[in-house]
Amino acid sequence: MIETKVGGSVAAGFEPVQEAFAANFERHGEVGAACCIHLHGRRVVDLWGGVTTPGGSEPYTADTLQMVWSTTKGVVAMAAHMLAQEGKLDFDAPVTDYWPEFAAEGKATIPVRWLFCHKSGLAAVDRPLGLDDVLAWTPCVEALAAQRPYWEPGTAHGYHTWTYGWLAGEVIRRVAGVTVGEFVAKRIAKPLQAEFWIGLPEATNARVAPVLPPLPEPAGAPADPWAARLADPNSLAHKSWANPAIPPAAFNEYPFRGAEVPAGNGIGSARALSRLYAACIGPIDGIRLLEPGTLDHATRTQAHGLDLVQGYETQFGTGFQLAFPFRPMAGAGSFGHYGSGGSVGFAHSELGISFGYVMNQMRPVYGRDPRTSGLVEALLSCLR
Repeated sequence: MIETKVGGSVAAGFEPVQEAFAANFERHGEVGAACCIHLHGRRVVDLWGGVTTPGGSEPYTADTLQMVWSTTKGVVAMAAHMLAQEGKLDFDAPVTDYWPEFAAEGKATIPVRWLFCHKSGLAAVDRPLGLDDVLAWTPCVEALAAQRPYWEPGTAHGYHTWTYGWLAGEVIRRVAGVTVGEFVAKRIAKPLQAEFWIGLPEATNARVAPVLPPLPEPAGAPADPWAARLADPNSLAHKSWANPAIPPAAFNEYPFRGAEVPAGNGIGSARALSRLYAACIGPIDGIRLLEPGTLDHATRTQAHGLDLVQGYETQFGTGFQLAFPFRPMAGAGSFGHYGSGGSVGFAHSELGISFGYVMNQMRPVYGRDPRTSGLVEALLSCLR
């Protein structure tokens, strides 16, 4: 291993990733970030750099933790597929087999799989929800059980921005007898000695870097079609993203970090994300999360094409994002999940790679993120 300029190390032959990581600070407005990569279960990249706040003096280190928004959804998918692997959860069974109250408003025949691939029509909820409801869990779950789908389930897909977490999380809770955060902590993170939580222990809160909202676009920049879509109160995008109504400051405060919000408040490190995904495609210290057959079923395309919420092409397996133009990962064969603003965890079985990237400075939702695109392109150049 050789010491990098920004902090951390890379194995011989992976120096281009180090260069790309450093370039993100010079060219793409990176403030604080970390990147970790495993190849066939061996850690070959472990980098970090920058500061926890713009202009601040506290360094972003190997021990810094970060909220990763929807990158959390991929870890939730791991939990669900572990339960399926154990014969406890059937993705093709009606949700009502596990959650009888879900039958309201004509939802009795919706299979579990459609909750995980964004085809249930429950991309939003009509009942106004706030921070207190999110912290309490039950109001959000009850609202979804009573909700009428926004489109005929199974006929289209649209990103379940917040609702994915309560839908998937409630099924997991009913099947496993513990919350999704408890399942992840006991069955995934602890065995792998990976620092990742859905529901952060308060003693760990001081290590979390705040998330920084995207910077305003410079004058004269092309209009952001996603921003316009989101701003329209009648759009499904607005309904999906804006409810629950949570004050932005709350995202950097402990009550939200300590709650279980499985759609988007997972907190951890790049090392943890890469390690978790490495354990999905092979053994890590003797532990493998998903067997090959399970992984094959998990990563078969379930939804592909125009996303009714996002307004652009997306592609999903059962719970995992698959490669699509704005979220390419390492191309076809990749599975994982990006988070709003740029974080990502993914793996590619054929290439034998797993990848984790976390950062505090968010970028706009629309389009590719040049930071991860550059890192992945550098990685692929090292494998040729």
